[in-house]
Amino acid sequence: MSTLTHTDVAEVDLTLLGRTAADWNQTASHLKRLAGQARSGLLTKSEHARWDGVNATVTRDFIRKTTKEFTDACTQATTVARILEDAHQELTKIQTAVRHIRDVEAPRLGINLVGLPGMPEPSHNVRQPAVTELNQRLKVLVAHAAEIDASVARALRMSHGDDAHNFGHRTYASLDAAQTERALELARIGPMLSNAQFTELNSILAFNAKDSDFSTAFYQGLGSPKKALEFYARMSLDCTVGDQPERLALAKDLQRAMGTALASATDPDNRAHLPASWAKEFRTLGTQPIPTPALGIDRPYGYQILGGLLRYGEYDPRFINPLAEDILRIHKEDPDFFMETKPTRSHDPDFGFNPSGLSGAGYDPLTSVLEGLGHSPEAAKQFFKDDRHFDDLTRADFPWAPDTLDRSSEDTHEGGPDALGHALEAATTGHPWDDTRPGLHRDAETTAIMRKVVALYSPTSKVEPQDALMDSLGRMGAAYIDDLNYSTLDFGGGGDDLDRDQLFRTDKTRHGGFGEFEARNFMNVVASDEEGYKILSAAQQMYTSSALASFEDDRGSGMAFAHNAAKVHGILDQSRISQVELDFKDSEEQANLNEEKKGEWRKYTVESAAAAVAGVGSALILGPAAGVAVAVAVPLAMDTAAGAVGTAYGNHTLQYLKDNEVKNDAEALKSMQEIERACETEVLRPVSRYGDALGMTREEKAVLYQNLEKSHALGRSKVQSARQVA
Repeated sequence: MSTLTHTDVAEVDLTLLGRTAADWNQTASHLKRLAGQARSGLLTKSEHARWDGVNATVTRDFIRKTTKEFTDACTQATTVARILEDAHQELTKIQTAVRHIRDVEAPRLGINLVGLPGMPEPSHNVRQPAVTELNQRLKVLVAHAAEIDASVARALRMSHGDDAHNFGHRTYASLDAAQTERALELARIGPMLSNAQFTELNSILAFNAKDSDFSTAFYQGLGSPKKALEFYARMSLDCTVGDQPERLALAKDLQRAMGTALASATDPDNRAHLPASWAKEFRTLGTQPIPTPALGIDRPYGYQILGGLLRYGEYDPRFINPLAEDILRIHKEDPDFFMETKPTRSHDPDFGFNPSGLSGAGYDPLTSVLEGLGHSPEAAKQFFKDDRHFDDLTRADFPWAPDTLDRSSEDTHEGGPDALGHALEAATTGHPWDDTRPGLHRDAETTAIMRKVVALYSPTSKVEPQDALMDSLGRMGAAYIDDLNYSTLDFGGGGDDLDRDQLFRTDKTRHGGFGEFEARNFMNVVASDEEGYKILSAAQQMYTSSALASFEDDRGSGMAFAHNAAKVHGILDQSRISQVELDFKDSEEQANLNEEKKGEWRKYTVESAAAAVAGVGSALILGPAAGVAVAVAVPLAMDTAAGAVGTAYGNHTLQYLKDNEVKNDAEALKSMQEIERACETEVLRPVSRYGDALGMTREEKAVLYQNLEKSHALGRSKVQSARQVA
């Protein structure tokens, strides 16, 4: 059997399928009328007739059977019509999406997909991440079409049966119903599923998980909350034990699909959803041991198993928040409560309820539910609005559980802080932490939570963020880069007549008002980290480029904005430079230096800059002003983002570390000066474009650059002063 391609999906004539569905609907209507006539006519007369002899049994039974066949034929025709109608509707949506990629999105990237079975290699001037993302979406759409095709074929076979003289075998109200039946049929096999059957189950679940009719019917079909947990526990433990990469990959897909389906099935706003009793039962089971043969005497609690599912899916606050609050309560009362059931299998660190391996092995439900909040922005926002929850989880001495079976690992307590960062990202951005689709949903509540974060993680606070939090803090800072710029603006030097809100082209309710001191300290802490510096620098470059593009008619405001942006760049640059100095000061171990080189933060490119702020990129570009032209701002931002960390900066830093190991000699000082100049050059990139747009002469730009260097130096000096005080 040949593999389905995007060309097949794009070119197939679905009008034939639509007409076929209509024909079957008409056939079902005719058969319904005939069945009615058979019952009211033939059967009625037969039942009231006075039969004698053989006719009393043979003929009467034949008429009864014939009448039933009319009814069964009508039922089968109705089933076929419904299945074909649903298939036509779903495949039409998929075809429309595939054609849009082929005819609109691919040409924008300089790619011609017409007549090609797959995605060609991009030309040198096309961004590889964009091509990869496009290709992935195409693959998902084609796989979905293939799954529908297989489901329809299977449902039609089941409806027809294998008896050529008998209508009406399996009946389905919809394609969803047929897929639900098959998914439950496979689920009942449990760990004995072959890889091919497991793949089929995952495919059905993945493409229907967000359909509440399907997801609700699937979980109800499993039997009860307890039986659902038992099923997932068996599958997860069976696939994570030992070295079986294929089964582990299948378990990861099952975890994601079942979690997404649970989120859909427990949303009270969906037309079809599980009753509220399920949520109540999950909480009851949370602290009850669940017999699990694979663990023997180590019986996990319900929350530990449920946690594996909560890690995926966007959950309604009414379902997940009571779970999160209950789990946090239990953890506060006894931090080791759930760890007591953790098996002793140090040789098998994957074994557990989290096949994904992200942020722990799955024995700590607090880590799991925080990951769930990280995918559920509205729930996360409501959860962290409560100062008690925020304060409890961000305490410097919070006792995070060692959610790993690998006792040799140095990161045994990293899973919890990592998940906390993800939950805070969702709460402050209104966006699932790992969703790369652009879309910030900030409001007064998300901004209030971000204000608490900014105030908490600064050198003047008593809380020092753990390394596992830094990438999240960087992305949160990127999502609020406009607010950080807004908050660091001061009007000294003749700019006192400027209106802050006018300069940032916004209303007063938009910005966080973090305070100049708090914003600067937050950036100082986050940018001192390698990953945090990458993300914030990329965001600052993109934001500056986009904002300046909106000031072409207001040179005074544009200059003021540019100077403030340069100061922010100075804060970021000096924060990272100072940390590099500190990390290698008086160090005699070349091994440490080599470890620092492995970070490759010096080899930053436009692609990694875009990836660093994935999900917030377009919001940054459009954030400064409603009047920014997308067609101009996006290419401008992406071009300048190539220097977000800067190859010049990177090369000088690498050579500096290699040659001098940060010794306080003349050569080291000279190298550091070169680093500083490289940083300043990167600041000038977006401003140079702005100057060109204004028609500045070379002499005018030279004067502007000199002034911007002073602003950059001002930002750096603020960091140096703060560190000296600290």
